[in-house]
Formats: sequence, structure tokens, C-alpha cells
Amino acid sequence: MGNPPRALPSGLATALVFGASGAVLVLEIVALRLVGPYVGVTLQVSSSVIGISLAAIAYGTWLGGRLADKFDPRALLAPALLLGAIGTAVTLPLVRFGGEILRGGAAPAVLLLAALAVFLPAFLLSAITPLVVKLQLSDLDRTGSVVGRLSSVGTLGAITATLATGFIFVAALPSSWIIITLAALLAVAGVALGWWLRQPFPWRRRTGAVLVSAGLVGAGLGVASPNPCDVETAYHCARVRTDSTNAGGRELILNSARHSYVDLDDPRHLEFAYIQWIGAVADVLPAGPVDALHLGGGGFTMPDYLRATRPGSDQLVLELDGGLVDLDREKLGLRTGPDLRVRVGDARVGVASQPSASYDFVVGDAFGHLTVPWHLATREMAVDIARVLRPGGVYVQNVIDYPPGRFIRAELATVAAAFPHVAVISSREALDGEVGANFVIMASASPLPESEVRARVAKVADPAVMLTGRELTDYIAGARILTDDYAPVDQLLAG
Repeated sequence: MGNPPRALPSGLATALVFGASGAVLVLEIVALRLVGPYVGVTLQVSSSVIGISLAAIAYGTWLGGRLADKFDPRALLAPALLLGAIGTAVTLPLVRFGGEILRGGAAPAVLLLAALAVFLPAFLLSAITPLVVKLQLSDLDRTGSVVGRLSSVGTLGAITATLATGFIFVAALPSSWIIITLAALLAVAGVALGWWLRQPFPWRRRTGAVLVSAGLVGAGLGVASPNPCDVETAYHCARVRTDSTNAGGRELILNSARHSYVDLDDPRHLEFAYIQWIGAVADVLPAGPVDALHLGGGGFTMPDYLRATRPGSDQLVLELDGGLVDLDREKLGLRTGPDLRVRVGDARVGVASQPSASYDFVVGDAFGHLTVPWHLATREMAVDIARVLRPGGVYVQNVIDYPPGRFIRAELATVAAAFPHVAVISSREALDGEVGANFVIMASASPLPESEVRARVAKVADPAVMLTGRELTDYIAGARILTDDYAPVDQLLAG
């Protein structure tokens, strides 16, 4: 029996386990952002990315352990890093090209895209820890302390990478550059480690050239692949598109969904049907300026509309994404000031900080496509909105749902638990469960201006109907109220 492989210096072993574990978590977090523009940012998407990552870690650790028992681990460490670099580099083209084919929220598409985004590099990098552990086990009496120390170091690496990616990397760099930089760092580490260990790579020179070429091609394709974003903010893949039929028209695309339309020349122009319905509600409020609170800014279409139609109004917009506000200023003509203020932060927290009975009009427009912040959809949130409204004030909320309409029914039941007077506006086809569409909920502590709103929404370019009273009760049909303790909005949307 030959001599066992020499152990690595303790510092090098620690660095390898720390770095490999951290790299896997960087990939996992960035994967959520890479797949979002194609399949949304839902609980199912997050669960898929996390599940695929854990599967990659499990299989990679198993394979690394098997290889460590059959071969000299010192000869495998550098190749594992280099293969991990190549796997990381090819992630971008796999997701970017695959995402164009797998668009949508279907479960198989979500799982496959998540696998393309994270499985290969996470699988390869997870093999490093058992290789290092095998090298350090030179004394059976110290097995527990060695395994425990390296497991702890790996966990600390994962935690550090999670916090650094969430708080620093995503805010400082586009996702594509995070991936490319990580691939480059892994490649440099692999080459440096191979040189330091003086270990020949277990492949022929021609094979090595092919692998290096694959990594370079993967990185090049990643940079050249179709990027759905003009700007990558901390929360969105955002793009502004010019309307070819209207010189002043701009369309804001967030995570592949048409989110807002802004007419730079005419803020009274409301393009989308649902925003026209909200405008119809705003138009029937008592004459004069209003105090308005907006939950979600988007393209700031409704704040600009109120500024134009009700001069002197005082408006506060609660927008989570500061990068989106900057984009609005740069490309969508947003002008803030004393009459239109923006507070960057979570809408739920922002509403809780507002004085009671301080607003005439509250607009909830923070839901988009398949992305629904569940904590804004609960009864507790609706009760807090009711608190900040003045007597006679009106709350309107935009909801997007698809057949069979389980989410809109649940949200209507939830809002009705906080407001005595509720109505819903949408197309007849959507209310009949035939198509997916926008629904605008209207609620107040006082009787609603139903006849005026009904007349106005029937005249817009995309006519709508309004359900109230018994019709609305039948439509809700005993749907469960969403609460902070139970709000499965992603499952409701999935139908």
C-alpha cells in the first residue's frame, strides 16, 4: 500500500472549502436574477433554484467523495476548480438562449431553466470539499475535529457569499459580470493551485486546450447573448421601449412583462386599459387637489396623471426599487418635487409609518405579471390602508390573474374584510374566467361612486364592467381571506 497523499496546509484547505462553498451560493443567488426575466420571480421559481442547487451540492459532494477514495485528491483539486470555472462561464449562454425558448411559468420550464442556471457549476464545485477533507484526514483520532472544522468553514463561506452577493455584488454589478468575474476567479485559482501543487493535470494537452476553448467560448457567448435588460436594478430586469406609433410614447418592460406606458408629451394619455380604469376612479373623486399615496411607482403614470389633472395635489410614492426610480428620471421624464415625493423602501413598512386619516386616494400597483409581494396582499395590509384613508377616501388596487381566477377572488375577499364597500372592474371575458387580465379593486369605508365609475369605464377604448353587491358576493363565492399567516399567492396564481 502506498503512502497517503500529503495533507494541504491548513490555511489553503480552509480557503479552498470557504471559496468553493461561497461560489456555489453566489451562483444560486444570481441564478434567481438570471431566470427572472423569462419565468418570473415567484415562490415556485425560488423553490426550483434552491432545490436544484441543493441537488447539485448533494450529487457533487457524493462524486467528490468517491473520487477522493479512488485517486489522489491533490491531483483533482485544480481540475475541479477549472471545470467549475468553465461550468460557470457557460451558464450565461445556457440561460439566455434557453430562456427565450422556455419563457412562461410552466413548472417543467421553470425547473429546466433553473437547472441550466446553476446545476453544472454547483455540481463541479461541490466536489472540492470532500477532496480537501480526505487530504486532511491524516489522523483518525482527529477525524471529528477536521470534518467539523471544514464543514463549519464551508457554511461560513456560504453565509459570507450570500450576504456579500445580496448586499454588495448585485447592487454594484450586472448579473452577467458577476458570473463572468466568478468564472475568471475560479480559473485563476485553478491554474495557481495546479502550479503550486506541482501536480500534472489528468488530461492530455489537446483535451486541456479544448476545455480552455470551451470556457472562453462560453464567456464570449455569455457577453454576446441576448440580454433582456437595458438596466439591471436590485429588483428588476428593466428595459424602456419607444412606441413606433407615438414619438413621445415609452413602454417600461420589467422582467419581460409590459409594466407601464408613459407619454412624454401628454401625461393625460393613459394607454393601458387598467390604468384608464384607475384614472376613471380618480376623475370622480371630489373636485380639487387630493392627497394621494401610491404603493409602487413603476413608470409613474398615475402620479403624473394626477399632477396634470389635479394641480396642487400632494403625492407620495412608495417604491422599493431605487434603481427603477433613477431609470424613470433618466428615460421616462420623471420630475419629483414638493408635490410628488418618492420614498424608496418597502410599501408595507411605508404605509405603517403614515398618519391615520391622511389620504384621499391610495393606489396599489405593486403587483406585476407573476410577481406578487405576498405581504401586500393580506388582510393586515388592507386594514392598514383603511387606517390611512380619510372618511370618503378610495383605495384602488391593480391585480393580475389568470383562469380560473383564484387569486383575484381571494384578494377581493381579503379587501372586503377590511372595507365595507368593495367593487371590481375588469373585462367581461376576464370576469367570466376566459382570459387572464388586469382587475382593478375599488374599496372605501363610504359608499362608492358606482354609477359614475361604471359609466366611465364603459366608454374607454377597452370597455370594462364593474361588479358590486350581490354579483360581487357570488363572484367571490367563499374564497379564503389571505392573512400574514396564510397567503399562498403564488399557488393561487398557478391555478
